[in-house]
Amino acid sequence: MNKRWRAVIHLAGRCRELSVVRATALAATIAATPVVTLAVLILVLAIAPMAQATGRADCLSLTSKILRHSVGYCILLPPSYDVDAARRYPILYFLHGLGENEQFLVRGGGLNLVEDLWEQHEIADYLIVTPAADSSFYINSHDGQARYEDFVIQEFLPFIERRYRTRHGRAARGIGGISMGGYGALHLAFRHPELFGSVSAHSAALIERLPEAAGSNRPPTPGLRMLGNVFGAPVDRVFWERNDPLALGRTANLAALKIYFDCGSEDDYGFEAGAAVLDKELTARRIAHEFHIYPGRHDWPYFAEHLHASLEFESQAFGPGNEKN
Repeated sequence: MNKRWRAVIHLAGRCRELSVVRATALAATIAATPVVTLAVLILVLAIAPMAQATGRADCLSLTSKILRHSVGYCILLPPSYDVDAARRYPILYFLHGLGENEQFLVRGGGLNLVEDLWEQHEIADYLIVTPAADSSFYINSHDGQARYEDFVIQEFLPFIERRYRTRHGRAARGIGGISMGGYGALHLAFRHPELFGSVSAHSAALIERLPEAAGSNRPPTPGLRMLGNVFGAPVDRVFWERNDPLALGRTANLAALKIYFDCGSEDDYGFEAGAAVLDKELTARRIAHEFHIYPGRHDWPYFAEHLHASLEFESQAFGPGNEKN
């Protein structure tokens, strides 16, 4: 995973550009500075980085009674979190994709990207938490053995919001994700719009039409194989419809939900077709949303290039400033 997440460096290019500007300005300052003053300046510059507050990440776990095992999670805390003990923050639940885990942002460089956005004031200070979900698709499984949706709603959200200083109410709670996590984010937000004020997704696993092999004994296609047994083996079409964000998007009360999603134009699983269907459904219902098809595939370079967009969207959705209460 670390190797693939090196693609985050593509976004960090903005930070490198800023560094060039700073270096140029510093060179001009040094050229016009007396020797004694220059020594002081060098000392100040050496001390400043050590004094500068940075965000931090905590990776811990909780024991779930619903899932009957411990669940790992990581939370990214902004620099101000440890400075102002009276301040409460909006929170973004950010869901990983298939084959990843709760550390996909922390170990892959995502924390550096988020810190850069905080430092440049491109996003407001808010908490970002990433729970482990295995291959659950963030739903209650067909066989009832893995009730992951129940875990998120009944256990995980209350646990996190008791343990950390979060603002109260749906307007201060967003959910987002990548691939399987994008599916989960849309599913959970569409099923529980009373809990979330915003939702964002990159390359969400939206399947426009289940292949004919679904629900039959024929060998599954690659797209169906990625679904595992969560939706039944073979896939139960009725159960699929009950959980599918595309089906939920046709009837759910989404008028107050802020929605963002994007997908690559050459997604390896064809998820861009499902994203386009969701766009048409929401447009037909006059549900406000932001949707983009960008050049790219279903891979880490695509996710890394566009991750900042959802983080900025969520920041704007939370509104100006963060309350103290």
